[in-house]
Amino acid sequence: MRDKTLCIKRPEVSHEGFASLAIPTYRASTIVFDSAEAYANRKYRGPDGYTYGLHGTPTSRTLEASITALEQGVRTVLVPSGQAAITIVFLTLLMPGDSVLIPDTAYPPVAGFCENYLKPRGISFRVYDPMIGGGIADLIDGTVKLIWTESPGSTTMEIQDIPAIVAAAKARGVLTGCDNTWATPLYFKPLARGMDFSSMALTKYVGGHSDLLMGSIAVKDIELHRRLRDTMRMIGLGVSPDDCALALRGMETMAVRLAHCGRIAHDFAKRIQSRIAPGLVLHPALESAPGHEVWKRDFAGTSGVFSVVIPTHAEDALPDLLTAAKTFSIGASWGGTHSLLAPMTISRVTDANAHPGTILRISIGLEDENDLWADLEPIVDVIASERTMARTA
Repeated sequence: MRDKTLCIKRPEVSHEGFASLAIPTYRASTIVFDSAEAYANRKYRGPDGYTYGLHGTPTSRTLEASITALEQGVRTVLVPSGQAAITIVFLTLLMPGDSVLIPDTAYPPVAGFCENYLKPRGISFRVYDPMIGGGIADLIDGTVKLIWTESPGSTTMEIQDIPAIVAAAKARGVLTGCDNTWATPLYFKPLARGMDFSSMALTKYVGGHSDLLMGSIAVKDIELHRRLRDTMRMIGLGVSPDDCALALRGMETMAVRLAHCGRIAHDFAKRIQSRIAPGLVLHPALESAPGHEVWKRDFAGTSGVFSVVIPTHAEDALPDLLTAAKTFSIGASWGGTHSLLAPMTISRVTDANAHPGTILRISIGLEDENDLWADLEPIVDVIASERTMARTA
């Protein structure tokens, strides 16, 4: 071969004797085949075969298999974000004339997708009280093809009775799915509780370092896996092998991070609750939390995210207090090593468990807990001030 060809055609190098603990990052668009016949028959390679880089490399397959094992499913697909994980399920299952039920506590862009994308295309949605449990049977009519859940609810932290919802859905032949980002499969396994789809934003606890965007959908039915992959293939969705490698690295420390962050978050929630009105602290492990008994029954632990309702008298002071924080950062998302504060305004369709005004979502990272408390204590002091004045009046 001539020099210009040698620049392209690399010599084979033996891998014998090389055993690394790190998962290789396989980057590829084109996948080459041994023969013309193999190329012509590439569609028969099955769900785990390789045909084109967009549809998977050994790096992404390793991440898929790792998540599948944790979720106790049969297959997993990877998509570019947690929101994409939810929308791909909806797009795969729903046709004009169908409808989907979503909880009032779902990640807000889910309702936005239903309102602004599905609805104009003839697919309807209805919002239900997340605490409805088996009562959801009354909302299931002939148009409902999917019931979506998120437990605990985004920001407001209500725990849904997943087994009761599954039982009502199965009785009517309706599929169910759960956004399991908060708990991860380490603390809750939706598929084991009867759900058909379990999604996560891998952006958060799996990635763990606030430096990647990715989502996953695990299923326990191989036919559902095929349908999801067909949708992704038609739309042209895939994920970066480099991001998969980051997610695999993050997964190795996820159990340790989750245990640490969960312990600190629970301790802070109890400490704050001892200073202010109990109903203002939103954490599933607190006895006052909506769905606490269900959490105790179904979950193996608690993650590092909880919320505090900011009463009216403290709202004006909150921006300056957040800006003054030295250890917490202000920002969206959560689940990374850096602790975050995110002031949120929640809009509700149902009246149940509504909290008007600002809710401060708190994500605990890996910094020293005393430094974190030094940032939170002034906020708690302002919230508690009205209570203190009421006692001394």
